[in-house]
Amino acid sequence: MNAPLLALRDLHVAYGKVEALHGISLEVEAGAIVSVIGPNGAGKTTLLAAVMGLLPARGAILLDGRGVGALPVESRVALGMSLVPERRELFGEMTVEDNLRLGAYQRVQRGERGADRELGEVYARFPRLRERRAQLAATLSGGERQMLALGRALMARPRLLLLDEPSLGLAPRIVREILHIVTELRSAGVSILLVEQNARAALQIADRGCVIETGELVLAGSAAELAADKRVVESYLGIGHRDQTGRPAEHAAPGTLP
Repeated sequence: MNAPLLALRDLHVAYGKVEALHGISLEVEAGAIVSVIGPNGAGKTTLLAAVMGLLPARGAILLDGRGVGALPVESRVALGMSLVPERRELFGEMTVEDNLRLGAYQRVQRGERGADRELGEVYARFPRLRERRAQLAATLSGGERQMLALGRALMARPRLLLLDEPSLGLAPRIVREILHIVTELRSAGVSILLVEQNARAALQIADRGCVIETGELVLAGSAAELAADKRVVESYLGIGHRDQTGRPAEHAAPGTLP
């Protein structure tokens, strides 16, 4: 049996003396989407930051079976990891194209070729970015900024993409568009660890899912299993989803977009 692309073993993360993650263990198979859901403050963003090397952690972080827990962020990027943070962290006074090219900066520094090809592929995937390539990033809409953040991450040619709340603050139509793009990335061979407050949407596109509460992994399984779990339905899928009669609406099956 092949090793998972990403494996976390007994991961602990603390802010000073306060431990935020308590012994998290999970796996992301090659070519899969794993969604992490849970309430605000549960530790979901902390998990991604630790995997990327932005926060110190105890325990094992394995990429393709290789321990990367002691490596700096730049080395993890070179091995194929990319993070799209919740705040997107774009350079607002730079153009769309310059922001994208920054995503390939490390590859160019290593003497790798192909950045122009990757840029063309990003523009093909996000036609609106091509149309706005000379615009300043600060002038983009929320959905366009999310597309730019995704595109910049793809310029690094990641094998593992860490997505933190990609639907945050976006209109439902744009959320559907962004999540459709995420599923296309999986089809293109990119593995994805997705943190998403919108549990319904997260499970609909995921292969597997897990629930983190107060820093602990409390549930894990296939997306279909979690979507049918009574506790998940009551806590994360049943609120705010009612039909016109006021009765709770049936939740959609995993694999369909909201």
